[in-house]
Amino acid sequence: MPLTRRQAVKAIATIPLVKLLGCSSDASRGGAGVDAGSGRDAGSTGDAGGDGSIADAGGDAGADMTGDGPDADAADGGSTADAGGDGSSADAGADAAGDAADGGCGPAAAAWASGGTAAMTARACYPDPFASGVPSCALMCETTQGPCTSTTIEREDVSEGVTGLPVRLALLVVNESCAPVAGARVEIWHTQRTGVYSGVTPSPMMCSGGDPDAVNHLYFRGSQTAGSDGRVSFDTCFPGWYPSRAIHIHFRVHLGSDTYLTSQLFFDDSLVAEIFATHPEYMGFGQPDTTNDTDNVIGDEADQSPYILTTERMPDGAMLASKVITIRDSLSTMLCMT
Repeated sequence: MPLTRRQAVKAIATIPLVKLLGCSSDASRGGAGVDAGSGRDAGSTGDAGGDGSIADAGGDAGADMTGDGPDADAADGGSTADAGGDGSSADAGADAAGDAADGGCGPAAAAWASGGTAAMTARACYPDPFASGVPSCALMCETTQGPCTSTTIEREDVSEGVTGLPVRLALLVVNESCAPVAGARVEIWHTQRTGVYSGVTPSPMMCSGGDPDAVNHLYFRGSQTAGSDGRVSFDTCFPGWYPSRAIHIHFRVHLGSDTYLTSQLFFDDSLVAEIFATHPEYMGFGQPDTTNDTDNVIGDEADQSPYILTTERMPDGAMLASKVITIRDSLSTMLCMT
């Protein structure tokens, strides 16, 4: 009889560099440990083409999951007052100015939303994270793509109804001259809140975490093609964690049939700790066993800022996470490797 994921944890608990904790479709499912040197994301980078591009691995997966999330009220009313000696008119003016500045959408919600992308009821109020321009255009280093690649679908909402803290992931692809890259196709993939990857992958036991239904879906996988502004966005949910890795989002940037960049995006450690301590859909899984500093991909980086997403809470409680991604002008340009 094959070992369960929990039995596997016990069997390899003494291996160095492995930190183990359970992941599950609910808080009770056991999680298998992953070796920091050969785990889900320390694996092969796929078949390399003559141009150095990285080929996709995996097969097709099918049915959508369904789920409904609670709507979050994003409205914020402003009030006016007659002028008086008590200064009430000044307060009213400040309120009105605030409403005008935020387009009547109101301030950030008091708490993070739950229920997945269905809770993103104030999309029209989300600000442009790139309105102030591109601060720098340093090339991002290459990272491993890991062994959890699979089929992708061109779509904006990648959740397939799987719930969690809703996230608008906004990315701007630019070249070494800081100009937007039209036609850049950005592919993303990450785990759901249980720490499980969907789809048919090269390493099913490792990536699916023993969840037999994961192969039947493609949740939290998708791609978008940038227009002339170089922008793409995805509606997704905050990822879950699994042993030996900090919470991350994989991505690749393609131009035509060539892959110009394969890398990963991360979240600030304090934000991660807050979510897993307080969010009702995450707190049952406990705190991640790996931080950015101890992660086997970016842990040794003196400056982790190129990989850390900028985040902000929206009026409906969703998270806006953004990043400028700089890709090389030519495949002949050598990239650093993290």
